[in-house]
Amino acid sequence: MLRTLFVKDFAIIDGADVNFASGMSVLTGETGAGKSLLVDALMLLAGGRGDAGVVRHGAERAEMSAEFDLRALPAPRAWLREQELDDEEHVRLRRVIRADGSSRAWINDRPVSLAVLREAAAFLVEIHGQHEHQALLSRKHQLALLDAFAQHPDRIDDVQRAARQIADIDRQIAELAGAEKGDPDRLDYLRFQHQELKKHALPGESYARLVDDHRRLAHAATLLSGSQQLIDALDSDDDRSATSLLAHSATDARKLAQLDPALAAVAELLESAGIQVVEAINELERYRSGQDLDPQRYGELDAQLGKLHELSRKHRVPAQELGLRLDELADEIDRLQHAGTRIDALRRERDAAQVEYTRAAKALSESRRFTATTLAARVTGLLRELAIAGAFEIQIEATDDRAFPLSGRDDVEFVVSPNPGQPGRPLRKIASGGELARISLAIEVAAIGSDDVPVMVFDEVDSGIGGATAEVVGRKLRELGSTRQVLCVTHLAQVAAQGHQHFAVRKTVVDGQTRTRIDSLEAKPRVDEIARMLGGVEITSATRSAAKEMIAAAR
Repeated sequence: MLRTLFVKDFAIIDGADVNFASGMSVLTGETGAGKSLLVDALMLLAGGRGDAGVVRHGAERAEMSAEFDLRALPAPRAWLREQELDDEEHVRLRRVIRADGSSRAWINDRPVSLAVLREAAAFLVEIHGQHEHQALLSRKHQLALLDAFAQHPDRIDDVQRAARQIADIDRQIAELAGAEKGDPDRLDYLRFQHQELKKHALPGESYARLVDDHRRLAHAATLLSGSQQLIDALDSDDDRSATSLLAHSATDARKLAQLDPALAAVAELLESAGIQVVEAINELERYRSGQDLDPQRYGELDAQLGKLHELSRKHRVPAQELGLRLDELADEIDRLQHAGTRIDALRRERDAAQVEYTRAAKALSESRRFTATTLAARVTGLLRELAIAGAFEIQIEATDDRAFPLSGRDDVEFVVSPNPGQPGRPLRKIASGGELARISLAIEVAAIGSDDVPVMVFDEVDSGIGGATAEVVGRKLRELGSTRQVLCVTHLAQVAAQGHQHFAVRKTVVDGQTRTRIDSLEAKPRVDEIARMLGGVEITSATRSAAKEMIAAAR
C-alpha cells in the first residue's frame, strides 16, 4: 500500500508530505484548488510524460516521491529482487523534473530509466479518471484482467510452454538451414581447427598441472638453494641451529620442572617442537632429492605452453578453456554433418508442439469466453447502480491460427453501450471522462480480488452525477477499499462521506504567490468540509447535521 507521498515545487504546491492509511482516502476542495495535482504527481511517478510546465514558477525543479509497503505484495518484491533494486519490505519511487524539461528517476535511491520506473509502478498503482494514464484502456490489460478473473493460470502456462517450444524449434531450424546453405568450406575449416586443438588442448585441471610444473622447473635453482639454506639454518654443527637450541632448551626446562612441576608442560612443548623441526628437515631433504633439473624437460613444457597460448589467442578463449572449445567444435561439426537429418527431426517436433499449442489455445479460449459472459453480466449490473443504463460486453475474436503468441489466439475488447439502443463502443473510445471513470469503477468492483495491484486512484469518478447515484458510487469505492487501498478525488459529499480518511485541498495566496495546502481532516473539520460540499459557502446547522448523518451512515 501507499504509505507516503511527498511533493515539492510542483505546479502550485510548494511542499506537501501526505501520509496515507489503508482503505479509502478522499481528497476534496474547491474547483481549482489543486485536488488532482496529487494524482498528477502519482502519474509522473508511474512514468508518465512530464515537462518544464509542472515546475512551480520560480523554482529550479519539481520533486516527488512515494513510498509503498510491500509486506503483502510478493510480485513486486520478486521483480525488485530480479532488477537488484530491492530494499527490505518497502519501495520508494522518486522523480525530479527540472525547469529545463530534463527528468531523472530513482527506485530505492538507485537511478533508473523511465521505462523501468513505469514497469515498477505497474505493480503498485492504477489510475482511473480523466487522464491518459489509464490501464483499463489497454487491450493487453483487458486481456490480463479477464484472465485474472477466470483464474486459469494452468491453461495460460500450457499455451506459453507450447509457444516457447515452437519458437525455440524455429530458431534451431533457422540456424541449421543457414548452416546448410552457408560456406561449403566451413566444415573443412572446423575440422582443421578441431584436429589442431585435439592435438594440443588440455582439460582445465591438466593445464593447471602443466603451469605448476613449468613454474617449478623455471625456478628449480632457486628452490634447491633455498631449501638447502633452510636445512642449514635448522640443522648444522653450529650450536645456534634450531635443532641445537631446541634440544638445549628442552633439557633446561626438564631440569627446572624437577624444581617446579608446573614447568613440565613447557618442556613437553619444546621437545615436541624439536621433533617437528626434525621432520621438517627430513621433508626438505626428500624434496631436494626428488627435484629434476632436466633443462630438456623444461624446454618441452615451455614449448607446450607457448603453443597453448597461441591457440588461446587464435580461438579467443583462455588457455584453460581450450578443452571446452574443442567440445564446442565437435558439437558444431556433428550438427553440420547431420543438419538435414536434424532439421527433419525438428520439424516433426514442431508439428507435435503445434498440435499441443492449438489444443491449449482452444482450451484457454473456451475458458475466456465462459468467464467473459459472467464478468460482463456482473459489470452491467453495477453500471445500472451507477446510473449508466446501457450494457457492458466483452468481445473475443480469434486471431491468425498460423501464429503462436504467448497470450493465445484471442483478441479481447471491452465494449460499452452507455445508453439503451446505442451501439456498443470500445471502452478506449468513450468520450466522457466521468462516464469512463464510473465504467472503470464498475469493472474493478466486479473483478475485486482478480488482480493484485494494491493502490487504485479514481479522479473525478463522480463527474456528472449526484443524489442516490453519487451515494452508490461512494459505497462501491468504500467496498473496493476493503480489499485494496483506494484514493479518490471528489466534489460530492455523498462520496467524501464514505472515506476512511479525508484530506482537504485548499488554495491560498501568500506574499502574492498562490500556494496549495493539504490538511488531514478529523471530527469537526471533516463535518464542516462535508457540510460545505452540501450547502456551499454558508454552513448551517442543518447542513452540518446532514454531514454528521452521512459520515455516521458510512461506518
